[in-house]
Amino acid sequence: MLSAGTRVGRGPLALVTGGFRRFPPAMTTGVQMSLKFQRNDDGTLTGCNTDTGFTVTSADEEEVRRLVHEDAGWEYTPPPPPPAPGFHRFALVHDEFGDGTFGHEQYEGLRTRPPSGCEPVDWGGFALKCERPGRTLLEAVSDTVTEIRREHGLVMNSMGIEDPGEWLDDDKNGYGAQIVAHLVLTAAHRAALLGYGRKDLVRLLDAAGAA
Repeated sequence: MLSAGTRVGRGPLALVTGGFRRFPPAMTTGVQMSLKFQRNDDGTLTGCNTDTGFTVTSADEEEVRRLVHEDAGWEYTPPPPPPAPGFHRFALVHDEFGDGTFGHEQYEGLRTRPPSGCEPVDWGGFALKCERPGRTLLEAVSDTVTEIRREHGLVMNSMGIEDPGEWLDDDKNGYGAQIVAHLVLTAAHRAALLGYGRKDLVRLLDAAGAA
């Protein structure tokens, strides 16, 4: 049963800045199923399964996520309770071109002796789910990446963000901050592959007016 104020619709849709835009059916043929969520100015949340065009808008965030997952045929698991004050929950991924499978020998030490608060997981490659202390999320991520590099010689170069173009909140320690950390880690990794060093990245940050 839907709660009062819940709006449900169906039709080929695409998520764009500022709202949803309707596309002709032919333009959505063969598009991979994707679940999108957008916070609205009135405080409601809109969810969309872009594969079927199913959309729902409600002030009840959990209801929106449950209905969109059900439309996709996926079981929805509510998020865990928030971490304790001063702790941050995030994922770190070693995005390795080539043989970067979870069971690869290069991860043996990290699999058996992960940082405190981190759990190794197989996401088609090696990843860690972490709940770590820090004044900010970026500090917690930085400290964890540093510890792994120092203890195991691996640089975790991703946070597993599938679509960093999404932007759902302005919480300094929320999902937006995870996107920022993900972009920095991937940029540093890929810049190094191209032969760019720290000075090149700092120069670009300075040029962008980073405080």
